[in-house]
Amino acid sequence: MSQEAPALDEAFGVPASAEQLDRAAEALRTNGFVVHVVDTAEDARKLVVGELVPRDQAVFTASSETLRLSGILADLDESGGFQSVRAEAGELGDDMWARIRLGALPDVVVGSVHAVTEEGHLVIGSASGSQFAPYASGAKKAVWIVGAQKVVPDLATGLRRLRTHSLPKEWRRLNELAGQTSFLSRILVIEHEWLPERGVVVLVREPIGF
Repeated sequence: MSQEAPALDEAFGVPASAEQLDRAAEALRTNGFVVHVVDTAEDARKLVVGELVPRDQAVFTASSETLRLSGILADLDESGGFQSVRAEAGELGDDMWARIRLGALPDVVVGSVHAVTEEGHLVIGSASGSQFAPYASGAKKAVWIVGAQKVVPDLATGLRRLRTHSLPKEWRRLNELAGQTSFLSRILVIEHEWLPERGVVVLVREPIGF
């Protein structure tokens, strides 16, 4: 993998307008998603923890800076108030396959995406693809919290945002945190949710995550 940081396009860090968020929300609903639009990350946290995630079902938190920065990650995995898959699994050590399979079939998965298009599509990139199983179909309910800067006009722009903004940001984060780097090997595009009430998108009017 490349040891040189990928070029970063900061333009994709600018939050979308209210009109763009409204178009994305309308399209998502047309495509079968449940959509909530909130003003702040704290509002999203209260909604997710207080209403959207049941306390009597297994919940898996996908790796996400949005979850970490908003406090949702700590609420779900560390508070003791939820049936956290990660907390119950304990330390998995160097068992790569155990880490990949950990969240494949939870009742609820909570995470984020790298882009939401105004056509109502979700774009997610990954190195391992471990979050794809519950995102696509493994979880009975999927909840995605999405900052306003992730709303883009179309799929082509969403893929460009993934490669030129989200990946460089994650590369730099891992390099600063642990001297490691990131790479993109898998991309998931969710165009439609056919199961009623399964896919829930929380759009935040302020930027959070990358």
